Amino acid sequence: MNTENVVKHLRVLWRTDRIIADIRLRHLLIGLGLRAFAALIAAFGLLMLELSAYFALVQIWSAIAAAAILGAVNFVIAAALFLIAGRAPSGRDIELANEIHDTSIEALQLEARALQAQVSSAVHHPLSTIVPVLLPLIAIIIKTLRTTARSSNDASSAEAQS
Repeated sequence: MNTENVVKHLRVLWRTDRIIADIRLRHLLIGLGLRAFAALIAAFGLLMLELSAYFALVQIWSAIAAAAILGAVNFVIAAALFLIAGRAPSGRDIELANEIHDTSIEALQLEARALQAQVSSAVHHPLSTIVPVLLPLIAIIIKTLRTTARSSNDASSAEAQS
C-alpha cells in the first residue's frame, strides 16, 4: 500500500464529487430559474388569455363553466412547463464525472485490500515484518560497536605512549 496513491485517489474522489455536485447544482439553478421565468410569463399571458377567453366563453356557456374550463387549461399548461423544466441534465459531463468517481473508488478499494493483506500477513507472520527493520538496525549497532572499540583502542594506545 502506498500512502501517496491513497492521497491521490482521495483527492481525485473529492474533486469529482465537487464536480458532480456543481453540475447538479447548476442544473437545479437553471431549472429553478426557468421555472420562475416561465411562471412569470405564464402569469401575465394567462391573465390576458383568460380574460379574453372568459368573455368569449360567457357568451356561449355559463360563467361557472367558463371559469372551470379555463382552470383546467391552466393546470395542463403548468404541468407541461414543469415537465420541460425537469429534464435530465446533459449526459456527457455527468457521465464523465461519474466514471472518474467510480474509478477512484475502485482504486481506493484496491489500496484498502493491499493494506488488509499487509496487516493480515504481519499478524500471521510477525517476523517477516520485523526482519526488514531489524537488519539495518543490527548493522548500525555493529558499526557503532566497532567505532567505539576503535576509539577506545586509540585512547588506550595514546595513554600508553604518554
